[in-house]
Amino acid sequence: MNSVDLALQADGKKRLLIVDDDESQCELLKRSFERRDYAVSSANSVPQALRVAETWRPHYVILDLRMPGPSGLTLISRLRIAGGGMRIVVTTGYASIATAVEAIKLGAIHYLTKPVDAQSIEAAFHRDLGDESVPTGHECLSVGRVAWEHIQGVLAEHGGNIAATARALGMHRRTLQRKLYKFPARR
Repeated sequence: MNSVDLALQADGKKRLLIVDDDESQCELLKRSFERRDYAVSSANSVPQALRVAETWRPHYVILDLRMPGPSGLTLISRLRIAGGGMRIVVTTGYASIATAVEAIKLGAIHYLTKPVDAQSIEAAFHRDLGDESVPTGHECLSVGRVAWEHIQGVLAEHGGNIAATARALGMHRRTLQRKLYKFPARR
């Protein structure tokens, strides 16, 4: 039995924090998880999430990767420090290998690509082991996808700082911002 399960026995309800800048997404997930008997709070930015986590101590966190201001990646280790056995699942519409690896290294237990439903997120909260049956894939990535992955890797190395990433990549900051706001290239 993990520390989250022990904490649940003490107060009865599972506390869930949803961190996403999309308020409609927060509300949709909030209703879904309340029907599943979770006590739910939400935050729309990294600073707001830290304030909620420090006072409310959630057992579970659904964390969007891309938000205005600091990236969701910057929040993972801070949340892990704030709440012992907190289970963090990262969700993003802008998935990349680099951000997935960094999220797991920082302490997230799972990384899901949007759109994602409450059932998949809840299943991810309770998975402790990897899935050996996931196909390894035999397709080569497109040039556009390789570029996207490289940009995401450099962005992760610079803690989500766009100006520093642009300097490291030798491109103008606005050009990098335009590339980041596009959906990732097809595989």
